[in-house]
Amino acid sequence: MRILHEGVSLTGRRANNEDALLELPARGLFAVADGMGGYEGGEVASRAALASIQAYCDMLDDTGLGLRDMGDADGEQMVRERLELAIRVADREVRRRAVGVLRRMGTTLALLAIGETKAMIAHVGDSRVYRMREGEVSVLTRDHSLLNEMRAAGLGGAADTGQFRLKNIITQALGQGRTVVPDLTAVDVLPGDRFLLCSDGLSDVLDDEAIAWAMTSKNDVARSLADAAYEAGSHDNITALVVTASDR
Repeated sequence: MRILHEGVSLTGRRANNEDALLELPARGLFAVADGMGGYEGGEVASRAALASIQAYCDMLDDTGLGLRDMGDADGEQMVRERLELAIRVADREVRRRAVGVLRRMGTTLALLAIGETKAMIAHVGDSRVYRMREGEVSVLTRDHSLLNEMRAAGLGGAADTGQFRLKNIITQALGQGRTVVPDLTAVDVLPGDRFLLCSDGLSDVLDDEAIAWAMTSKNDVARSLADAAYEAGSHDNITALVVTASDR
């Protein structure tokens, strides 16, 4: 099975681009980061996090992340542990740089490590991972947000009224001073599966139907998604990274 990938990151209606993306097809690793923090902190945080993850992967032995061994429980656990370590290293690097005018910076992270039959999804914050299978789109991540925490606490009615002004507050990010606890989920991979990693500049304005429509594009899928988000009125940076498991 071949792994195809394409990514695009637009500044959009913002003055600068705080998003970043990482494509390491030889490692089966793809990631999107959405920085925050004012001044130039967002750009620094997102790029530092992804550079740290790439450096960590470069240090691994020939087994890489261990994606070939994900067929059994021990192999899956090895991939999980290596990705958790990569994220901790990235978090530490962002915190190390968060001094002076950059002290408030941080970044979200959405990551896909894909093998022949299985993939591991990891995320921190509200950047998302979607999967399209046989025309149906599903989100594989759950935002680390105040809105979702309120829903989990049974306060969803108050939070979903449209008057809730703090719905975009995230509760986890790399570099924010607390130890991050990434969500990691193993999923099966079938030929034809198409994954989307994106920043909230896309997911905030496109629903599942719009994402599914754009993901059926024959060419320039990532660009089609980003353009659709821009046309839908996104005022944020827009990043889309599309990874396809092809049997051709």
